[in-house]
Amino acid sequence: MTRRLAWLPRGIGLGLLCFAVFGPLTSLLLWSFAEAWYFPNKLPSQWGFRFWETVFRPTGRAMEALSVSVGIALLTVATCLLLAIPAGLALARGKLPWRALVMLVFLLPQAFPSLPIYMNVARIFYGFGLNGTVTGVVLVHALHGLVYAVWITTAAFAAVDHELEQAARNLGASALRTFATVTLPLAAPGIVASAIFVFLESLDEFTGSYFVGAPEVTTLPLLMFTASMAGNYQISSITALILLVPSIAFMLVVERFLKAEVLAEVGR
Repeated sequence: MTRRLAWLPRGIGLGLLCFAVFGPLTSLLLWSFAEAWYFPNKLPSQWGFRFWETVFRPTGRAMEALSVSVGIALLTVATCLLLAIPAGLALARGKLPWRALVMLVFLLPQAFPSLPIYMNVARIFYGFGLNGTVTGVVLVHALHGLVYAVWITTAAFAAVDHELEQAARNLGASALRTFATVTLPLAAPGIVASAIFVFLESLDEFTGSYFVGAPEVTTLPLLMFTASMAGNYQISSITALILLVPSIAFMLVVERFLKAEVLAEVGR
């Protein structure tokens, strides 16, 4: 009897965890197929695909917002990697003074509340004419994306075996060829993982897009916010599910690419 009761706390904990994870997802699924749902009904009184048709209609705003979000996310990834690859290589291999402080600087955007940061960024961007532009939104997304890009890329380069690079140099390869044929391919899984993190961060970013891009640049999170504020829970739920699909898919890819030896070098 005592051994059976010993599983009770674990069962309760597991049940609460499942409820916390799958409860909101269940609510999203119910709202996405609900055509009519009124209080005090526990379930929708009318089901259908009418709102799915509205979202995926070629002339609808959802597909346009999705294409804008994906385009901005790809530009953000390119911007972050252009900065993170040389920075990661220098931080991993170069004997830089104040290296720990430099790494800490890239964490600062995550250390403060995003709302006052983006309000001030929007004020500065307004003076440069970047408000309401894709360029401004990409720069704001890159501000947060560099945290993942630089830290993971630095760890990826630090995990590369120095002896392999030295062997290539001993065989006559130049420093540039050694980097292109040895260092970069070995660090590629970590770089891909950092790119995926940046992509997902940009795809789901709302606050920066709201203060810098709206109303000229409408991303999918902005459309979801607008629909929910208007009481259109079906459209907002479908939009949230659309955003959830790439997040789950890419995280499975990250699990494959982000190896233990790379994770062990994070922050070193």
